[in-house]
Amino acid sequence: MKLYNFAVMLNVSKRSRPLFWFHVLVFYVVLQFAWWSYLMVEQNYEIYHLKSEINVLKGESLDEVVKNGNELNAKLHTKWIMIAGEGTVFIGLLIAGIFQIRKTFNKESMLAHQQKNFLLSVTHELKSPIASTKLQLQTLLKHELEREKQKEIITNAISDTERLNNLVENILLAAKIENSVFTTHKEKYNLSEYISEGMKQTIQSFNYKQKVELNIEPNIFMEIDRTSFPSIILNLVENAVKYSPDDSTITLVLKKQNGKIILSVTDEGLGISDEEKKNIFQKFYRIGNEDTRKTKGTGLGLFIVNYLVQQHNGLVSVKNNTPKGSVFEVVFNS
Repeated sequence: MKLYNFAVMLNVSKRSRPLFWFHVLVFYVVLQFAWWSYLMVEQNYEIYHLKSEINVLKGESLDEVVKNGNELNAKLHTKWIMIAGEGTVFIGLLIAGIFQIRKTFNKESMLAHQQKNFLLSVTHELKSPIASTKLQLQTLLKHELEREKQKEIITNAISDTERLNNLVENILLAAKIENSVFTTHKEKYNLSEYISEGMKQTIQSFNYKQKVELNIEPNIFMEIDRTSFPSIILNLVENAVKYSPDDSTITLVLKKQNGKIILSVTDEGLGISDEEKKNIFQKFYRIGNEDTRKTKGTGLGLFIVNYLVQQHNGLVSVKNNTPKGSVFEVVFNS
């Protein structure tokens, strides 16, 4: 544990080093600017006194000396205003630059941290179903089991394979979105039948520990991309499953209301705080830390949902369920 904490501190130190040297550079620039301003003021004072002495040495009358002195004083005042104006602009630009650089640094640091978490989680997510499937197949190979037990093991192996397939699909889809090569080909389908049939197969394949209820209004038609649209449903349901206790109920609703097509997935899980709600649709973002998080996932599911919903002219949002849990609601323009 101590070794781990030391490694974390060392990693934080490495990330903070560029920011430290940036602050040193900013301090040096400010120091040089202050010194330059001081020298400018001192130089103007020297010029003012030297010109005043020259006027006196010329043997000019007192009135001429006072007049020339006032003109020099006015010019000196103008130069002070110029120095103050240029200094204000410089400081303003410097502060704006510092703020923007800090903002960019924090954003890049957060993205790097999320990518690190993604690598940790995706490694675990890929290895777990592979190891589980391998163990189940080895059990079938080495032992003579009853038919019902064989069927159970094969069902579990298929479920793990489906999860692995969906994970790979999510990673590939996220890569296409990131590289702007993702395209949709929409056709009009009976969305009610499409979702009903797909969910029945999904429930059978994954054998969820939660009860999944379907409340689907019949004969709702919509133009969808058959290749990508299932990812919306599957990721929303999988998200509900991950954060819901066993034997709880997950409800999928499809209905038409006020000229809009509304798809919602409701769970009875942990719920999401208001602070987290604005971040959950970001790529790689997951609630908590990978080192302490027990739920499965990669932080890509809701990011993909949000993107695909937008591609289908919709908007996704999350609300609190009563008395506990979350409601993910997607509203499509029919």
